[in-house]
Amino acid sequence: MNLNSVIMTLEYFIFVLTTFLMTGAQSEVTEVFAEAGSQAVLPCRYSSTSYDSPGILWIKTNKGTVWRKQKSGLQFWGSSWSQKGIQRVHCPHSQFERGDYSLQINSVREEDGGVYSCTVEGQGDEYMVMLRIIRVSISPSVPISGKDVSVTCDVTPGPQGPTVQWMLNDSPFLPQTGILETNGETFDSIVREKATARLTGNWTCVVGYKGKEGRASAALSVKGIIQPATDDTKVYAAVGSAVTLPCVFTPGLIPALPVWEKLQPVSHLKPAASRLPASFSPSSQSSQAPWDKSAILKEVGLKDEGRYRCSGTVQGQRLARNIQLIVATIDNSVPSKKKGAGTLTCQLSDTSEVTEYEWVHVTYDPSATQSFRSIQKGKTLSLNQVSEENWGEWACRFSGKEGNLGNITYHVQMMSGLSGQKSSGFSYTTAAVVGLSFLLLVLLLILAQLYKNHQRRKGIFQYPALETIVHTISNEREERERNPMKK
Repeated sequence: MNLNSVIMTLEYFIFVLTTFLMTGAQSEVTEVFAEAGSQAVLPCRYSSTSYDSPGILWIKTNKGTVWRKQKSGLQFWGSSWSQKGIQRVHCPHSQFERGDYSLQINSVREEDGGVYSCTVEGQGDEYMVMLRIIRVSISPSVPISGKDVSVTCDVTPGPQGPTVQWMLNDSPFLPQTGILETNGETFDSIVREKATARLTGNWTCVVGYKGKEGRASAALSVKGIIQPATDDTKVYAAVGSAVTLPCVFTPGLIPALPVWEKLQPVSHLKPAASRLPASFSPSSQSSQAPWDKSAILKEVGLKDEGRYRCSGTVQGQRLARNIQLIVATIDNSVPSKKKGAGTLTCQLSDTSEVTEYEWVHVTYDPSATQSFRSIQKGKTLSLNQVSEENWGEWACRFSGKEGNLGNITYHVQMMSGLSGQKSSGFSYTTAAVVGLSFLLLVLLLILAQLYKNHQRRKGIFQYPALETIVHTISNEREERERNPMKK
């Protein structure tokens, strides 16, 4: 041992002995919680009446010196707190004038947990702090949907009789199976569940003890079908349009024996499979990822509404997701008592998630640019007169609590039931056809009259044989008149 080490040891002994003689006892232990990997702050505050920089000593029970500063300003770190010139602990000198000598520990580890003491030369009692490290771990780290998963909250050193509350995505979570374990060194709270999409998110363990509270978090992701994220997700489509039924597995997770089915409700709440629509086509594009098993309905019909199921096998586990297809259409009608009026009604096969309907008039300028004008709210749109203002494209937008769900469009020109009292109720094409037909009829009548007059001038009869007889009789009469004496 060299001379400097002997001097430092002697100074430390005198410092502790002097402090002990001055205090004669130690103060109550303060509880501090810190999440593993974060920064922990161990409080040590005294009322300062001197502007001189005091000597400060931080030690950990059974581990020796953590950090020490002499009145001269020299600082020393324990061997386990300084590695390759990088110190994990320090005290902000800017706080010393306020009597704050709190110790900051960066990137705390489970082995950092324990009792620390702070002693300020000439300030009386030791300041005792219990540092407890909280860590949340998940096993397996990324579970397969349907298999067991454990979420564990470790507290080191373990307190006696703490309160524990679990939070999932900032909402309280009541585990179906919960276990509390204490072995003296650590305290564990374990949640065991079947991995499902509802467990995905941020898990937080909140620990309370002696009026103090600490928390730690970990993110849980479940491998399986990630789109749609939940079962019985609703997909909206308009009649005649194409729609994609999503079925996307976790990237890199390629399912075996993928199958699509259309479910038909039967008794005992067990759906039976029925025939898929004629326009149904499982996606098989070469550019599509092998874990994307989405399907396409090329042309949706009214009978295509209902529930569909996508399934596949991953690591011996059969994964499935149900999707409900909701079909939208527009019904047009004309009241018999008001021939110049009509209504458009937005119809959906399931309206359980719809909270609002909005009718929008879509128009186009000469450059084919769309413009939208909201007309009214409500499921039904009344058109009192079919005028040029009503021509064009109408869209019914339907929304829910989460925002827009979908829309369906309709062209007024195709509404034969809305022919009004005025010619403006017809389309331009219909008016042109009617006008040309009338002109052609007039021309035919004129030609017929000209032909009739021409026939009259020529004195041509309809029957040639009768014409010959008449001419013969007429010639004989003329001959007798010229020769009256001749018999």
